[in-house]
Amino acid sequence: MQQGELASPFASAHGHLTNGPTGQPAIEWEQRYRRTVIISDAVATALVVASIGNFFGARDAANWHEKWGILAFGTELLVLAALAVSRSWAPAVLGQGAEEFRRLGRSLFLATVVLALGGIALTSHNIKLWIFVAVPAIALTTITARYLLRLWLHKQRKEGRCLRPVLAAGSVATVHDLITRTRKFPHLGWRVEAVCTTDGHGQGGDEVAGVPVIGQLTDVASHVHRDGYRVVALTPDPHWSPDRLQRLAWNLEGSDADMVVAPVLMEVAGPRLHVDTVLGLPLLRVSMPTFTGGRRVVKEVVDRLGSALLLLLFAPLMLVVALLVVIDSRGGALYRQRRVGKDGREFTLYKFRTMVAGADRARAELADRNEGAGLLFKLRRDPRVTRVGTALRRYSIDELPQLVNVLTGSMSLVGPRPPLPEESAAYGPDIRRRLLVKPGLTGLWQISGRSDLPWEEAVRLDLRYVEDWSLALDTVILWKTLRAVLHGQGAY
Repeated sequence: MQQGELASPFASAHGHLTNGPTGQPAIEWEQRYRRTVIISDAVATALVVASIGNFFGARDAANWHEKWGILAFGTELLVLAALAVSRSWAPAVLGQGAEEFRRLGRSLFLATVVLALGGIALTSHNIKLWIFVAVPAIALTTITARYLLRLWLHKQRKEGRCLRPVLAAGSVATVHDLITRTRKFPHLGWRVEAVCTTDGHGQGGDEVAGVPVIGQLTDVASHVHRDGYRVVALTPDPHWSPDRLQRLAWNLEGSDADMVVAPVLMEVAGPRLHVDTVLGLPLLRVSMPTFTGGRRVVKEVVDRLGSALLLLLFAPLMLVVALLVVIDSRGGALYRQRRVGKDGREFTLYKFRTMVAGADRARAELADRNEGAGLLFKLRRDPRVTRVGTALRRYSIDELPQLVNVLTGSMSLVGPRPPLPEESAAYGPDIRRRLLVKPGLTGLWQISGRSDLPWEEAVRLDLRYVEDWSLALDTVILWKTLRAVLHGQGAY
């Protein structure tokens, strides 16, 4: 599908590349999307401060301009300045993972600190209102607006629009892997449109996974300057020595291209990666995974409080579901099963019963029909599942009793999938790293396809969570779980 065949307010009618005022290639949709985000942040902030100023300032109309107008204008200006200083509008982070919201959070925290210090210095009696009401309201409004814009952007990308043209350069095998990943996850915004390899040849011809090979690795810079690729993705290849990477970076200066180097540690990312300079040599430092400390304490508190609040919220629904389960088929409302948790400790997991009584004993008779990946046993049309159970599984309602497991500390709201004892016994040393953290009610596997995932992919996602865990990642997973549950994909 050619990008020019689809119309979009963020795409050029003649393709993805247009000439900017400096004559350098630029992506028109990217510039427009950035302007839209800036306007959205400014409007959202203005609406909040104006609403608060008008509502509370009306009570003191005589001094409105002195007490409220100045504070409202100052708060608006301060928030926008903090967003700019924190580079929250950088094109590289807009619509990309949790980093966009991390920068947004840092900006609002910075604005809060400056606002508080300014209030103390000016001995303002009204500053508490702006710190504890205005800034949180601005955060809620701007995050919601950005999320809605991101949903729109991801929809466009899935339809083949608003994608960054990528030139991939490396070995045939690693480039093929990159192309496969970008096609599987189009919402990330990359589309590999050309390839350079060591000898200028692909897989038995001039293509790699259907993408044309346009030259050798020594030709990368000239192709970027001529054709205006937005991203240069360098995949592992013996050709890429430190000297050649440095020269390529120099040769790409003056272009709009971002040079991205895929490290050997493909599954380590986020807060664990740091670039240090030792004796003039740039080194990629990988910090150890965090299994203890302050952030884990925060996670524990959030788990306990969150599960308690959710149990109160869903109590009426859970009571109705329990009655339906009992009425639909013989047996109790709850199903108890032994699972393996943190450090290999077993615990009793609770779920609403979705199968007929004695389903575990009938599993051996269905072993030859297993459709599950790897060590998992799954059937898309399992004859043991009841009518009510089918609906409960589709929307993951059967998992709600696991909030009790979270409340009692054997599980977390977010984490790897809790395995059965027989599954855990078959784990190798690598897969066993899943047990370094508490299993979760939801996780990366939940928002990435659930039972439709290949076993290797499910393991990779769990290990990635263990290695790269952060509070921001937990927040994103919890937010995306709602959409995954509503869609019901991979649930059976």
